[in-house]
Amino acid sequence: MSQTHQLITTLKRLLKAKNVTYAQLALHLELSEASVKRQFSRQSINLRTLESICSFIGLELDELVLAASQAQSKLIQLTEAQEKYIVEDPKRVLVALCVLKHWTKDQIVSSYSLSESECIGYLLELDRLGMIRLMPENKVKLIIARGFSWLPGGPIHQFFRSYVQANFLESDFQSSNELIRFQQATLNEAETKRFQQRISRLLQEFADLHQEALSSPDNSERLTIGLLIAMRPWGPEIFDALKRQPA
Repeated sequence: MSQTHQLITTLKRLLKAKNVTYAQLALHLELSEASVKRQFSRQSINLRTLESICSFIGLELDELVLAASQAQSKLIQLTEAQEKYIVEDPKRVLVALCVLKHWTKDQIVSSYSLSESECIGYLLELDRLGMIRLMPENKVKLIIARGFSWLPGGPIHQFFRSYVQANFLESDFQSSNELIRFQQATLNEAETKRFQQRISRLLQEFADLHQEALSSPDNSERLTIGLLIAMRPWGPEIFDALKRQPA
C-alpha cells in the first residue's frame, strides 16, 4: 500500500469518525462536492488542500502522518479478496510466508527456485497489499501487528487444508524436535474459553521466541518449526451410532 493511499485512507477514516461529510468539506474548501469526491477517489489532494482539511477537523498535518503510519503498522488481517489473490499463485504464498518469518530477499532467492526479479515482483505485490514495505536496496520491512493472523476459514486456511494438512500429519512425530498429543476432556463453556485464552498466550510465546531468535547471535542451524493447535467439540463418528437416543 503506497504512502499516499494510506494517508488518504486514514484521512477518510478520521472524517467519518468526526461525521464530516464531503458537502461540508466542499463548503470549507470553496469547491463543488463533486470536485472534492473526485480528489479523494483519484487520491490527488495537494498539500495545501490537505492542510486545510486537517485544520477543518482540528488536526495538524504531522498528526495525520503519524496516524497513517500507526494504522499501517497495525495490520491485523487481510481481506478475503486479498487472501484469495495471494493463493492464486503458490509462489506468492511462499514469498508471503517467508517474509512473515523475516526472511530477506536474498534468503528467499538462495533457498527457492525464484529469480531475483521474480522475487522482487512478489515483494512489490505484498507491498501493495499492505503486508510489507519494500525499502531501498529491496530490503523488506514488515508492517503487520504482532497479532496478525489469517482469516479463520479464509482462502489461506483453505490452501493449507488442501495442500499441507495431510503432509504435515504424515510424520510419526518421533524425532527430538517433534511432538504430537491428542487428548479429550469434558468442559463447560467457561472452562473452554479459559483454556482458549491459555492457548492464545502459548501462541504469543511461540511468536515471541521467533522474534528473539531474529536478533540472537547464535549462528547454529535453525529449523522452520510448524505448530498446529486445533480444538473443537468432536468425537469419532463410529461412536455416534452407539449413542443412546433420548426416550
